Amino acid sequence: MDVIADGLRAALGPTAAIYAMAALGLNMHFGYTGLLNFGQVGFMLVGAYGVAVSVAIWQWPLWLALLFALGLTLVLSLLLGVPTLRLRADYLAITTIAAGEILRLVTNSRPATDVTAGVFGIPSQISEGRGFTDTFNSLNPFGDFALNLGIVSFQGRDTWVMFVAWSLVLLASAFLWALMRSPWGLVIKSIREDEDAARALGKNVFAYKMQSLMIGGAMGGLAGVLLVLQQASVSPGVFLPQVTFFAYVVLILGGTASTWGPVVGSIIFWFLIAGSDSVLRGMESLPSGSAGAIRLALVGLTLMLLMIFRPQGILGDKQEMMLDA
Repeated sequence: MDVIADGLRAALGPTAAIYAMAALGLNMHFGYTGLLNFGQVGFMLVGAYGVAVSVAIWQWPLWLALLFALGLTLVLSLLLGVPTLRLRADYLAITTIAAGEILRLVTNSRPATDVTAGVFGIPSQISEGRGFTDTFNSLNPFGDFALNLGIVSFQGRDTWVMFVAWSLVLLASAFLWALMRSPWGLVIKSIREDEDAARALGKNVFAYKMQSLMIGGAMGGLAGVLLVLQQASVSPGVFLPQVTFFAYVVLILGGTASTWGPVVGSIIFWFLIAGSDSVLRGMESLPSGSAGAIRLALVGLTLMLLMIFRPQGILGDKQEMMLDA
């Protein structure tokens, strides 16, 4: 029963919603457009630090900080897309994964300490200003209300973060659903299938790819904002490359180029991760500290089995996976 409770708590909690949002951005890039973005964590970092720094240190209001953070993700999209989107897909993949690591190392560096607080990160409450979660917490309509779902329950603040995160995920999913059924979305899908044919029909392939990169990057930035609001702190050690690959597992598990695939995939993924963690912690025969390594091995095994036996995922269509067919 404890295993199921731990799994449900993770599957329904804010973390699953955050990864669903990040996977929605990857769905825009990889699923619908065919762009290989291996640095979604970089967009999450920019969004997270954009809010934390502008509110906690610069004393901006939260709404302005959100706009600033999303604006930074658009700037990052331009910096990554302008030199790479006219080239082969692997150039974007290399550039994005490198950019994610560069951004993490920069925020972790000594010269950036005055802004990012370096390795220690930025706590929600700092002595010389208000915390970046104060305004968000003040809007909490649930107060101390505990959401009881039977075998799992969530406290007031967790309920508020869950409500906001899953609401934004549903809105983003509906937005992508409508977008992909518009004339713009049809062009995006045609670029994924054969960009030379789309170019021959007079479409500006570079502009469409750039727009897709910016939309998906903004969703990644929003996932980063939700992450720091949930944790009430931000530090470089959170934004490791494995975050992007977890989001890819979520996307592939639920179904690439599927509207609700990232949502379903995130729920199932975090149920399995938390459930397996609970099982591994209960195994006294395991060496100390090995549970995390085994968990990562299970994630890799899951991704391998998915790509072999069901590459389209749970809700995906196999035809959607046939890039450049």
